[in-house]
Amino acid sequence: VQLQASGGGLVQAGDSLRLSCTASARTFSNNAVGWFRQAPGREREFVADISWSGGITSYADSVKGRFTISRDNAKNTVYLQMDSLKPEDTAVYYCAAHRSSYARGSSKAGGYIYWGQGTQVTVSS
Repeated sequence: VQLQASGGGLVQAGDSLRLSCTASARTFSNNAVGWFRQAPGREREFVADISWSGGITSYADSVKGRFTISRDNAKNTVYLQMDSLKPEDTAVYYCAAHRSSYARGSSKAGGYIYWGQGTQVTVSS
């Protein structure tokens, strides 16, 4: 499974962006998907995840109430809607597909086996 993350860019604080993660295989719809981010000089951190069916989502405390994860399995795509962006949201954002089918997501990067190439999000103050 190949994942393609897109939608990043340069925005001002308070603006919104929607990231997309599109998969090459139909089996993507059987896997939970997570979004992670990595800022310069910092470790990769969990942002949000969504179960294979889309029925269960979870978020890092730092983005809860501002970010929304969703998926359209007919399009093999998972979205991350980011509102009220802050300068501290600046990072490369990665999407990843969980190693187990029909599982809920996880905040642990080790639970994911397929990773996209990342998309840069820069939020200016």
